[in-house]
Amino acid sequence: MAPHPVLDHQQGPGLRRKRTQVVGLYTDPPDGAVVVCADELGPVTPRTFGPAPAWSADGHRIKAPLEYFRGPDKTWVYGALRVADGAAVTMTAASRNSDCYQRFLQRLEDADPGHGDIWVIADNLSGHNSLATRTWPADHPRIQHAFIPVGACRLNLQEAWWRIFRHHALAGVSFADSKDIDHATRIATAQLNQRAKPWVWGRPPPAPRHLRRQFVYSL
Repeated sequence: MAPHPVLDHQQGPGLRRKRTQVVGLYTDPPDGAVVVCADELGPVTPRTFGPAPAWSADGHRIKAPLEYFRGPDKTWVYGALRVADGAAVTMTAASRNSDCYQRFLQRLEDADPGHGDIWVIADNLSGHNSLATRTWPADHPRIQHAFIPVGACRLNLQEAWWRIFRHHALAGVSFADSKDIDHATRIATAQLNQRAKPWVWGRPPPAPRHLRRQFVYSL
């Protein structure tokens, strides 16, 4: 099997080649390599709501203006989905920059103690392909990047995992500070990893249709 070349970091021509390369990593990954999809979610802002209005003596609710406050702390959730088994690695950070992304890449490498390459499929965010991030893998040769074409976020399976994550960790929840967001992220990730399944690229074949009844006409 031919090795997968490193994708060109430049935008512009070669979008079809990038798409073919990313799909090839999903369907035919290199021998011994681990393919993960990385992305950031957020910012998740802590917010608090005022107390609920009281009730009057005759049973009517007292109308009161809603006091809504956005906390000063903004938290970004870094996530990476391992395609082979569906397990995810997450991390919360106060910013979305090259330094935080490199710390997240280090966490990915620590989570997989093997010796094979780790192919990270990511978008073209400046923190993903900045000069500091491009020079960082010199000391971490296992990390290989594959960037999706611009405007083709559907090629990143992490986007679909975020939808599941939001339902388990963020939907209908009010966070007081960044510690609450980090706690909810770790709990939801652990729960989702317990029932993780491999992610398969492509649409499954349609189920065969069976006739419910069979009519016989006699002439």
